[in-house]
Amino acid sequence: MADHPVDEKLPPVKMATTGLQHVAAMYAGVVAPPLIVGAAVGLSGIELTFLTGACLFTAGLATLLQTLGIWKIGARLPFVNGVTFAGVAPMTAIVVATDDKDDALPIIFGAVIVAGLLGFLAAPFFSKAIRFFPPVVTGTVITLIGVSLLPVAFGWAQGSSPTADDFGSATNLGLAAITLVIVLLLRRFTRGFVKQIAVLLGLIAGTLVAIPFGVTDFGPVADADIVGFPTPFHFGAPQFQLAAIVSMCVVMVVSMTESTADMLALGEIVDRPADEKTIAAGLRADTLGSALSPLFNGFMCSAFAQNIGLVAMTRIRSRFVVAAGGGFLILMGLCPIAASLIAVVPRPVLGGAGVVLFGSVAASGIQTLVRAGLDKDNNVLIVAVSLAVGIIPITAPEFYHSFPETAKIILDSGISTGCVAAVLLNLVFNHVGKGRDAQEVTHPMEAGEEIKGARPASAH
Repeated sequence: MADHPVDEKLPPVKMATTGLQHVAAMYAGVVAPPLIVGAAVGLSGIELTFLTGACLFTAGLATLLQTLGIWKIGARLPFVNGVTFAGVAPMTAIVVATDDKDDALPIIFGAVIVAGLLGFLAAPFFSKAIRFFPPVVTGTVITLIGVSLLPVAFGWAQGSSPTADDFGSATNLGLAAITLVIVLLLRRFTRGFVKQIAVLLGLIAGTLVAIPFGVTDFGPVADADIVGFPTPFHFGAPQFQLAAIVSMCVVMVVSMTESTADMLALGEIVDRPADEKTIAAGLRADTLGSALSPLFNGFMCSAFAQNIGLVAMTRIRSRFVVAAGGGFLILMGLCPIAASLIAVVPRPVLGGAGVVLFGSVAASGIQTLVRAGLDKDNNVLIVAVSLAVGIIPITAPEFYHSFPETAKIILDSGISTGCVAAVLLNLVFNHVGKGRDAQEVTHPMEAGEEIKGARPASAH
């Protein structure tokens, strides 16, 4: 019996290039949190480079743990792990609340260790939530993942920093558009391997196009060391403060919720649906990776939804490809000059490719919703309200401004709030009471008007 595509081992060259493509897709997301937190602490340029390299190294370790797995740890899916952006706000708050900034990172590391260990113990219980994720819920969440990521691509397309003079300039937007067109042309007019690495080729071509415009910065390559190692506890032994631990535990709950949704999404895309056992193993890898990360000066790790879009677009489903990407991340952590090569890619070029990647995730969610039974009025309402709740942080960022900071950690994650809304609404509309899920769909505004061409409902 042939191996499932998830377990397929590709030829070395193909494995390496497609793995590098995954790294290119998620690099900006990995380095952003340490740059933000490190700047808040007031680290020097050398220390900031060290912290960034450490996060790349730990992301690689967590990715290998997730893709290859040991014992009951690891989803064994093409699942990329890296520093979760959900922790940036609370980590920055910890820095602000710490009088001696030299203690800030040790306090953060201590809180992440505790949150990771508690999350590891909770993983098998958390995974039982799988029964609350029928297609109408998973489709909604997958769509929200894609929609929530698109603003990231739009931000990249405008430039590296909102404070830069050229942010949103015609040059930056033009480079993003050129990269997008290159990726689309490669996907449309090439075949086989070239088609599968269209994003990587698009990033290379976009970077070359950007050189005459002065957007490409080769400074990081010239300044980078050839060899470096994230010395354990480089910033000091971890410290344990209750307030910091509580805030990072909240982030861990958010992270586990998003990882569960990501695993369900990826399972649909690779045709290996994630069951309770898979989710428990995946959450163990997430949480154990997070607990070990501070040992090497890294932050909390979580699934990277960006790479789900890459899997959806290329249809390369091998987990060993992503494991190769994890190997590259480790190499970058050990070899700063290698990491700097990826850093050369201008942010607008990443933005152009990101439109395709993140849009592909949303499209996969829509495909799932088509199979979810949208010829039922109840399901239409579930999707409508859940999507609305999920896009609040995108369309109205200050919507929850009067809520406590701890609550905003959860509320500002559209994926988490939309997921919770979809689960609760599905329970209310499809499981509370008898015969409720037998209703035929009607237009939300005009009762009795049926949707033309309604498909037969799928089972819940």
